[in-house]
Amino acid sequence: MIQTQQQSGPVSRYRHDHPPVRNPLTKHQQEASTGQRIADRLAAGVGSWPFILVQSSLLVIWIAANVYLAWKIKTQPGFLQSWDPYPFILLNLVLSFQAAYTGPVVLMSQNRASERDRLMAQHDYEINCTSERELRVVMDHLAHQDQLLLDAVQRLEALLTPLSEQATGKRIDEVVKRLDVNDRQLLALMGSARGGRPEIATCSPDEVQLLTCAGQFEEALAGPRPSA
Repeated sequence: MIQTQQQSGPVSRYRHDHPPVRNPLTKHQQEASTGQRIADRLAAGVGSWPFILVQSSLLVIWIAANVYLAWKIKTQPGFLQSWDPYPFILLNLVLSFQAAYTGPVVLMSQNRASERDRLMAQHDYEINCTSERELRVVMDHLAHQDQLLLDAVQRLEALLTPLSEQATGKRIDEVVKRLDVNDRQLLALMGSARGGRPEIATCSPDEVQLLTCAGQFEEALAGPRPSA
């Protein structure tokens, strides 16, 4: 069992038991109170183009109406009096109140955004640590596989070497047997040459060559003939 686990590699021994992946934004949104949600919506509304356009339009209408009423009261006494003549003190008071209450609300939303960014950074750090640990296991497993492949190649080479030697030995045995057969044929042809040469026409080319060699061999054994 231990040997099987060692051969299976580091990946099989790794325990993927870290907590499940979570979404920090969802958790952060669920834990927000009513006041924090109102602050987020108000900050989102104040920091948008519709708010700027609506506020600019109201300011223009406020100023234009008061200027028009101030001009009318001078040209036509008894006309509707301006409620905020120049220098628009009431408008400044309204804008001051708006800034006084909008500033803290926007700061509350920014604090929540900072907390959300901190949670995201912590979550990214945890994911990076888990990924690094798993990548280390994968790299170790690849190195383990390389070692197994090298061991398999060495075993195959060890198995193929005796086979090649055995095949070479068989080929040598075949060559020796063929030489033995040729020697026997040569001796047989030499014996037939002593008793009388067979007809060359009935012999195969190999037998003709063997007979020729046998005759030359007989002549060499007999030595030079004495001259008459």
